[in-house]
Amino acid sequence: MIVYFNGQFMPKEEVKISPDDRGFLLGDGVYEVIRSYSGRLFKVEEHIRRLARSLRELRIEGVDTEALKGIAEELIEYNELERGDAKLYFQVTRGVAPRRHSFPDGETSPTVYATASAFQPPRGKWEHGVKVILVPDIRWARCDIKSVALLPNILANQQAKERGAEEAIFVRDGAITEGSHTSFCAVFDGELTTHPKSNYILAGIMRETVLGLCDELGIPVKEFPIFERDLKEADEVMILGTTSEIMPVVQVDDWQVGDGKPGPIAVRLQRAYRELAY
Repeated sequence: MIVYFNGQFMPKEEVKISPDDRGFLLGDGVYEVIRSYSGRLFKVEEHIRRLARSLRELRIEGVDTEALKGIAEELIEYNELERGDAKLYFQVTRGVAPRRHSFPDGETSPTVYATASAFQPPRGKWEHGVKVILVPDIRWARCDIKSVALLPNILANQQAKERGAEEAIFVRDGAITEGSHTSFCAVFDGELTTHPKSNYILAGIMRETVLGLCDELGIPVKEFPIFERDLKEADEVMILGTTSEIMPVVQVDDWQVGDGKPGPIAVRLQRAYRELAY
């Protein structure tokens, strides 16, 4: 695999990360994941804008985000991924410096790393739906930053795995926020509802894509908290993400959603998304 590391394209095995890198020591960095369909990057500008925002929020400077699209395209070519499905991963840390909590003194060059790899879409899960579990949202209050510091998400997702579920869905103060690596939405009486954008959720690119598709399809949308106590009244539940795409949820914890099959709105959105992306 050919990857990008600090200005150079090279075999992945030749990359050397310093033990003093603040991403390694402190989780001081951000990341982004982008899908590619037959060599075409999907919503790449939106992903790069979100990465740039995360960098600004963490006050990491010195990254030419405008160059990232070209880097992504070259990685697709170098790794012969022009056909089929692929995903790209970008990670930027504050760079190499002596370990301390405050920012390094003087100019520290950020560490920029990117990969492109083949991706196997979870088509069976799209067709049949998945199980999720609800977990307390114990994360920090800046979930709008796509930080590499993901330990609460990892612990939650491990709980899901151990309980035979696809995803863990966070609940904060009685309201459902998002999944450990997805956005969350539900359908009540034909209206798609999702948590409003705030510091408690990541502004998901797939979330915004789905809201746009709802507008085109005439599906009513409400950006409003979904309370755990009301979730059993939902006709449909979905998780949304760059790699999950539009994933119907047919079971939450130990109870069934609707008739236990992907609902009509999820199916309509899946079809519309395929026309847009594929």
